[in-house]
Amino acid sequence: MKNFAPIAEDATTYREVRGLTRGLAVLRALNEMPGGVGSVTDLARHTGIHRTTVKRLLETLRGEGFVHQKDEGTFYSLGFEVRRLSEGYVAVDWIDQVAAPAMKDHLRALSWPSDLATPDGGFMIVRESTHRASLLSQHRATIGIRIPMLVSSLGRAWLSWCDVEEREATLALLRARTDAIGVLARDGDYVKRIIRETRKRGYSMNRGEWASEASVVAIGFPILVGHHAIGAINLVLQQNAVSDREIATRYVPRLRALSNEISAGVAGSVRG
Repeated sequence: MKNFAPIAEDATTYREVRGLTRGLAVLRALNEMPGGVGSVTDLARHTGIHRTTVKRLLETLRGEGFVHQKDEGTFYSLGFEVRRLSEGYVAVDWIDQVAAPAMKDHLRALSWPSDLATPDGGFMIVRESTHRASLLSQHRATIGIRIPMLVSSLGRAWLSWCDVEEREATLALLRARTDAIGVLARDGDYVKRIIRETRKRGYSMNRGEWASEASVVAIGFPILVGHHAIGAINLVLQQNAVSDREIATRYVPRLRALSNEISAGVAGSVRG
């Protein structure tokens, strides 16, 4: 009998399971809808998947407990099994143990929603958020969203106070891009001005520079361990709803207090 060597399996030898990809797209879309509730038509429009396929996917997900029917089957909502899946997820300890409780405690004073983000691959990735709980939020689900570095308060706050080597490595990554962010990153004077103004002000700000959020004004503070930022936290406001004076006198001190509390908590956990 001949001995055959096992064939090495590589990820590239597997094809994407299209049905699974579409099912996950439906779950994501449902999660982003107000109250986590949507109709087949809503979900088809949001995902670009045909209504008949969306209906089949929803019925499969319903059979597994990931969605429930509401209003005699007209609408669907997320089921308990979605939450059960998240039980195995382990986040960075300081985000769950320090940042999330502090953000919840400060929400009433801030009113407007906040995002906490950490750097990853030239973007700020939202790790925790109060958008779901804030009555003034224009978005329902922001966790996991990639935020651009140079035009957001989160990115500007982190870049202005992070370790110099991390900043240079990130800027090198941004300069290699071929989009508008790459153009900005290659403009050394622009980058220096943003960092200089942010540090002088004591907090970061963007006022509509992020094209997809042109109506937003956001302020941000770094989350510090020692003298270096490991992340950043913002406050997202609508430009036509607050004045510059109100931002400076009311919201900046409150967001600073939250960032200081998180930074102190993180420093304490590191020492512990």
